[in-house]
Amino acid sequence: MRTTYRMRAGRFLGVLAAGLILLGVAAIAWAINLPDAVVAVFLALGGLVVLAGLWILFRPPVLLKLGEDQIEVRGVKTDWTDITEVGRVETTHGEAVVLRTKHKDGSILIPVRWLAPGRDVQLATELRDRLNTAHGYTIWDGTAGEDADRAE
Repeated sequence: MRTTYRMRAGRFLGVLAAGLILLGVAAIAWAINLPDAVVAVFLALGGLVVLAGLWILFRPPVLLKLGEDQIEVRGVKTDWTDITEVGRVETTHGEAVVLRTKHKDGSILIPVRWLAPGRDVQLATELRDRLNTAHGYTIWDGTAGEDADRAE
C-alpha cells in the first residue's frame, strides 16, 4: 500500500494573495484610464496566478510517499532497508523528522510544520511500522517463544 503526504495547504496562501493583488492593480489601472493593453496584461496575469493559487490550495505539492520498498521525500527515493534510525531534531525552521541512512551525510529531513495539522503523529506511526517490516521486526506481545525457537 502506498501512502502520500502532501504539504500543508496554508503554506501557499501567498500565491492566491499575489493573484488577487494583481487583479486589484488591474482594477486600479482601469479606474485611472490606463491603456486597455495594460489593464488586459494585469487582468490576465492576475487571473492565471489566482487559478494557480487555487489549484495549489486544493491539491498541495507532495512532500513524501511511503511505498512498500521505498520512501520518496521531495523526489528523492530511499530503500527502507537503507534507513537506520528515525528521530526528531530541532532545525532553524522548527521541528523536523529525521531519517538517518547508511549513506554518508544521508540524513533526510521532513519539516513537521510542512505537514497538515495532526499528520505528524500518523507519519510517526506509519514510519515505525514500515521500518519494522523492512527490517523484519515484530512487536513483542509479551509471550515467550517456542522452546525450539532459539535466538541465534
